[in-house]
Amino acid sequence: MPFMKGKAPIRRTLQYLNAGQLMLKDKVKIFSVNYNTYGEHHEGARDFVFWNIPQIQYKNPKVQVVTFKNMTPSPFIRCYFENGKQMLIDIDSKNRQEILQHLTTVVGKSDETLKAEAKLAEKQDNPANFGIGCMKHCICEVPGQLPCPGVVPVPKHMRGKFKYQMKE
Repeated sequence: MPFMKGKAPIRRTLQYLNAGQLMLKDKVKIFSVNYNTYGEHHEGARDFVFWNIPQIQYKNPKVQVVTFKNMTPSPFIRCYFENGKQMLIDIDSKNRQEILQHLTTVVGKSDETLKAEAKLAEKQDNPANFGIGCMKHCICEVPGQLPCPGVVPVPKHMRGKFKYQMKE
């Protein structure tokens, strides 16, 4: 399998990407991480980019995620909001779990919001469905369909027993 090659191929599996915890607020449009590829105080930021950025990109498809390497003396995250404001988050000398926990509290959606969104997504009912518990009880209620045979008899040429008797 070609996708299982490289450094830590587990990051490319759907199970790993779905396990991401950070769902950014709808107001966040750009999420940028600045860090260096060397230095002890950048190690948490490097681990965060390696392990958590793919999950953030997968869980937040409408957010642009950018990483800047070797351009800053200290690591930080900058979030750009839709109203033009920015938020600067210092991640100097923090490990990746601390960074993720801090981001979840600051720019992540709350548990109540996530539960409400999941309930709304689950509740969407397809108007094409019919039967018990749906908007239409029977297919005959859909425009363009034949009426129920219990109410209006089906024409004889559409019934099997008359069709086969006429052939003989």
